[in-house]
Amino acid sequence: MINKIHIIGSVGSGKTTLARELAAKLNLPHIELDNVSWERSPSGDKRRTEKECAALLHTLVQSDQWIIEGVHTKEWVDTSFRNADLVIFLDTANHVRLYPVLKRYLLQKLRIEPSNYKPTKEILFNMFKWNKYFEDVAKPRFFKKYASLQDKILIVKNKRPVDEYMQSLSPNRLGFI
Repeated sequence: MINKIHIIGSVGSGKTTLARELAAKLNLPHIELDNVSWERSPSGDKRRTEKECAALLHTLVQSDQWIIEGVHTKEWVDTSFRNADLVIFLDTANHVRLYPVLKRYLLQKLRIEPSNYKPTKEILFNMFKWNKYFEDVAKPRFFKKYASLQDKILIVKNKRPVDEYMQSLSPNRLGFI
């Protein structure tokens, strides 16, 4: 059964949207790695140490069912990749990711879309830098580090392969009756 899914991709690749859709369809809890990395509070967010992140994530992956999503590739995320039944790597083209980044920024500035952070021009420019870093450094590092997991990694350039993959599974594998 597919009960533990980790979705990874760059900023604007559609991780959160896909995670929400799959969580609703499969009735699985959705965990954002940003909320593992940051301790959220009304007075302001505080970044957790890597040791704190690793401990919290270790606790979360002990559950029987989850969808975890995020751009994070540091050591503390290793436990999630290794415990996942399926790793979906969203490998959308860089130019395709630019529109969602700009759209998100505008919707958050207009307070139409909720945000875990204050949408500033600095954050917007950082998202473009993070996109480039992901493409040039994090993506090649991920595939090298997790080559042994290739049998459970689904590389997705657009949403269609995810839909086809999920439809190829029998209803029982998805946890439906």
